[in-house]
Amino acid sequence: MISIREKIAYGLGDTASNIIFQTVMMFLLLFYTDVMGLSPATVGTMFLVVRIFDAVTDPLMGNIADRTKSRWGQFRPYLLWLAFPFAIISILAFTTPDLSADNKLLYAFVTYTLLMVAYTAINIPYCALGGVLTADAKERVTVQSYRFVFGMLGGVIVAGATMPMVQWFGQGDTAKGYQLTMVTMSTLGLVMFLLCFVGTKERISLPEHQETSFKESMRSLWQNDQWRILCVAALFLLTGQVLRFTLAVYYVKYFLGREDLITYFLTLGVIGSMVGCAVAQPLAKRVCKIKAYIWLQTISACICVLSFFIESDQLVLAFVAFIAWKFFLDMATPLLWAKMADTIDYGHQKTGLRVTGMVYSGVVFFIKMGVALGGAAAGWLLAFYDYQADVAQTEATKQGILLSFTLLPAIGSFIVAWVMRKYTLNDEKIEHIQSELRAPAS
Repeated sequence: MISIREKIAYGLGDTASNIIFQTVMMFLLLFYTDVMGLSPATVGTMFLVVRIFDAVTDPLMGNIADRTKSRWGQFRPYLLWLAFPFAIISILAFTTPDLSADNKLLYAFVTYTLLMVAYTAINIPYCALGGVLTADAKERVTVQSYRFVFGMLGGVIVAGATMPMVQWFGQGDTAKGYQLTMVTMSTLGLVMFLLCFVGTKERISLPEHQETSFKESMRSLWQNDQWRILCVAALFLLTGQVLRFTLAVYYVKYFLGREDLITYFLTLGVIGSMVGCAVAQPLAKRVCKIKAYIWLQTISACICVLSFFIESDQLVLAFVAFIAWKFFLDMATPLLWAKMADTIDYGHQKTGLRVTGMVYSGVVFFIKMGVALGGAAAGWLLAFYDYQADVAQTEATKQGILLSFTLLPAIGSFIVAWVMRKYTLNDEKIEHIQSELRAPAS
């Protein structure tokens, strides 16, 4: 059993990650369009183009982490080595330089690319760390529940504090406000990454004498059919989720017409996520994780569809629907990440190779592809519906924001529910696989 103290320490790493991840989801598009003055279509394309780098950096980082040997373990040292560079790059990404429009775009492209590379370099080892803290299938859900409760705490900090801090630090200068807000957020994240490093311990190590090339690791990964299912699910899940969460600011500001409620809307949504993540662990003890995940995605999709019919003056109903969506959607999140650890055992049994870092890097790549597609789609859709920054929007634009915020994300969750019907690694099967792995070779 892992101590509560260690679970909290591991969770603080996701608080640190989410301070950046949630800021990117909630505010980066708004920062680029309304502060730096970039066009939403251009920003959407930039989000997608940068993901091309992840096709190389994600599996490369996974392979590097798998081959790392240090006195601190395989994955923990990256929290120590990269926390400070990640903090600096995060600040630069939310800095508005005094440049021409074209050079501002170039600056945004370079700093966003560096931010995503830094996120990859620290987040993939952090995610893989969760797979080596314990071999117990149920305990893995508990670890991931703690992780995402604390991860969503980062989301609460971002949703509740970002806009007030921007206004307080900026005193009318929004660009300065964003920069100083990120200085504060990044410093907090730096401290939490170091606490995660100090407070955790790796308990599962590579099989003795395992030495694999990058090509062999990739071949082993591709033979893992259950891993491939999670990758497809992650892609569609994050595409819909990020599209909806990115447009939440625009939905409240322009469709509901209540810019003053943006902070409350986002904060209450993330609190719904925290409660959902906390409920995941007791749910997994009573219900099959696979069936629970499918039903939670289906419920989330239905809530999105019903949200389309909420009128702009029905504020309470709009808030309730958003909170409920975040509650059910993120109740499923710890279940998904626990499944990733299970696919490592499955792949080890099937191919004879244990490629923890590669498994997580592969799923994280598809997660980030989903983030990129969702963010790009948000920018493209705003441009398609003739969105203009900080002006009264036409009825056609507001209806476009509504449709993009509700019906399109529902499609993603429905697809995820359908894809996960092919996933077969329940607790009984994982216990059988682990007993075979523990058995001495004949």
